Amino acid sequence: MEPVYFSAADYVIFAVLLAASMAIGVYYAASGGRQRTTREFLLADRGMSAAPVSLSLIASFQSAVAIVGVPGEVYAHGTQFWFIGVAYVLGLLVPAHVFVPIFYRLQLSSAYEYLERRFNKTVRICGTLTFIFQTVIYTGVCIYTPAFALNKVTGLQLWGTVLATGLVCTVYTTIGGLKAVIWTDVFQTVVMFAGQLAVIVVGVQQAGGVAAVWTKVSEGNRIAGLDLNPDPTEKHTFWTLAVGGVFLMLALYGVNQAQVQRYLSSRTEREAVRSCYLVIPALQVALALSCVMGLVMFARYCGEDGSRRPGAALSRDAMVLFFVMDMLQGLPGLPGLFVACLFSAALSSISSAFNSLATVTMEDLIKPHFPTMTDARATLLSKALAMSYGLLCLAMAYLTHLMGKSVLQVALKVFGIVGGPLLGVFSLGMFFPWANSTGALVGLGAGLAVAFWIGVGSIVTGGAAAAASVPSNCSSLFFNVSTSVLPTLIVSRPTGLKRLYSLSYMWYSGLSCFVVVVVGLIVSFLSGPMKEEDVLPGTVYPLLGKLLFFLPERLKKRLCCTGQTHAAQRHRRDVSLDKAELEGQTLGFLPTADSQVERETSV
Repeated sequence: MEPVYFSAADYVIFAVLLAASMAIGVYYAASGGRQRTTREFLLADRGMSAAPVSLSLIASFQSAVAIVGVPGEVYAHGTQFWFIGVAYVLGLLVPAHVFVPIFYRLQLSSAYEYLERRFNKTVRICGTLTFIFQTVIYTGVCIYTPAFALNKVTGLQLWGTVLATGLVCTVYTTIGGLKAVIWTDVFQTVVMFAGQLAVIVVGVQQAGGVAAVWTKVSEGNRIAGLDLNPDPTEKHTFWTLAVGGVFLMLALYGVNQAQVQRYLSSRTEREAVRSCYLVIPALQVALALSCVMGLVMFARYCGEDGSRRPGAALSRDAMVLFFVMDMLQGLPGLPGLFVACLFSAALSSISSAFNSLATVTMEDLIKPHFPTMTDARATLLSKALAMSYGLLCLAMAYLTHLMGKSVLQVALKVFGIVGGPLLGVFSLGMFFPWANSTGALVGLGAGLAVAFWIGVGSIVTGGAAAAASVPSNCSSLFFNVSTSVLPTLIVSRPTGLKRLYSLSYMWYSGLSCFVVVVVGLIVSFLSGPMKEEDVLPGTVYPLLGKLLFFLPERLKKRLCCTGQTHAAQRHRRDVSLDKAELEGQTLGFLPTADSQVERETSV
């Protein structure tokens, strides 16, 4: 089939999207405090309500990677991936009631500032550098995905589209700050849902209606049942998605700076917690739209004349774009809407990354060494950092192109390999009062070593490939293996190190987090556990005290550091917060009046 490119109407719709995003950035650059303080530029003046924060949280996660990757995954292997929706619930409830209250009450600007208060400055710097490494790589994937899409549907040179994507986002993030990022996220989330919904409605109609779609996907074995196989090397089962996915979500929504920064921009702690609750149903809707789109793709080509099927050489991600252009070619404007949807999701993720990278670099790596820096100079430097990271991430997009893998798996592997150890070091500090800084450093190093060992080993050896069942009337979808061969394939179970390298990427976060906690606790005990009086109040969540409620108070005190009286805890927390507020006053980060009331009522 001949390639189909944008019409004039498509170009107009796409241009309107970019212009609107730029306009929001210009508006917030010229309004309010005009982004002249680091508090306004990096934290939106701590004045955001729950609704825009929740939409921004959705947009940051529901990137172009998900919009392209999830339909391709469902098209190839069925709806098993849908079970990750179970992980969304616990993966947001735990941050809402554990991570968010701790971060908000400490009045932090950077999530990694917590690591210094709980451990020491060295742990903070290590956490910050790990996050920077993770985010630069992930953002490269996010930039490449929509650029790849624009290349396929316009014929423009790939690297011209990469530059267009990255530069537009860099400009409005640099001039408009976090407030511009959040409000463009709101606008872009609406476009994102509209684009997916339009494709699904037209796709169902052209595939013969809902009944016809259901019949074809059922006959094609694309409706997955509850796979309770406990084998961790199986790429997608209920356990890998619903349980392993929880750790992935905790790493993303619990301790990732891009999300934590949005919580901290809320005007009260209650608004921050409410934003977590609002994200849960919205993410379920986003996941459902992506999965249904994959099923409609399958129904559209199953049994079609061979001239209208995509060629076998198409990658899974290119398959999604082929489907959109093929199906919507007679409806001017709709292809432009879908590509605008991809760009909306991508710009949201990229702008979040640039802003959070600038924040952690400024707060964790620069300000501690220049305590007398004026706020005006700090704000100017933050903007320069946002622009610099934008250019760096453009280079990472090229490496993504060389990987040649599914963007969904590349992105989730990056989060698992690097996000898991970060989750582990935060969990070590929050849930285990006796963990010390030595244990945190050694544990983080061990977690990263194990994660990279397995991740790199998986890439080198090829990991485990899951074969999808293909019905006889769909023998030339995008699969490179013919159906006449598939039934006779004998998949040998890997052994030894090969089995370890075949571990599902959904378990990377959980495994590396576990390694950090176990190694960190062992090293802490060997080097001298932290004493109760040395732990800064407000930095520990009494998880063990709650789990071991049946033990005598004296024993809980020895095991869990829960022996402080309520009055002592309140006094020490107030002293800690007053000190933090004094520091914030010096740096331009005064808490709002609402946050003062929230603090008094929460203690």
